[in-house]
Amino acid sequence: MNRAIPEPVTNLIEALSRLPGVGPKTASRLTYYLLRAPDDISTSLADALRDLKAETRFCSICHNITVSDPCGICGDDKRDHHTIMVVEEPLDVLAIERTGSYHGVYHVLHGVISPVNGVGPDDLKLRELGARVGNGEVLEVIIATNPSYEGDATSMYIQREVLRDKGVKITRLARGLPVGSDIEYADAVTLSRALQGRSEL
Repeated sequence: MNRAIPEPVTNLIEALSRLPGVGPKTASRLTYYLLRAPDDISTSLADALRDLKAETRFCSICHNITVSDPCGICGDDKRDHHTIMVVEEPLDVLAIERTGSYHGVYHVLHGVISPVNGVGPDDLKLRELGARVGNGEVLEVIIATNPSYEGDATSMYIQREVLRDKGVKITRLARGLPVGSDIEYADAVTLSRALQGRSEL
């Protein structure tokens, strides 16, 4: 950074630019906005960041982010605890919950198998998934990893290594054409999966 910029400013720009999706320009804009903004905005942001780290933890059952253990979903007797949906990240839980159509519980892996990025099976919450399914209460595991190479590899590993011989039904989220899309713009893999996953009318 330029010597004309005070060190506290460059420190915040560098800290913000380490966040995913925030480049140096965006980090600079945010920093200078906070410099000009009323003090209460900066103070509330600092308090929120401190509380985020101090008050949140991972649920000991599903490994989702929570303030209480177990989390609200795992502790809800009205949820179907016989069905577990396996997702990559806590944000995936939010996306599924927004639909209002799933009433089971979750298991958050905190990533996917990605040898290129140095992430192997031991880096994910896979052992914990095997232990949960091995208790005899789970009847179905829905694998909801992203439709990517890493997501598919993780799904296959779960099916072949983690859930093998567990005696549970294993399903995968359906894939196909998104609502409102045009067939002519769909890629071959999406069209192929849409055709394979077709349903009777």
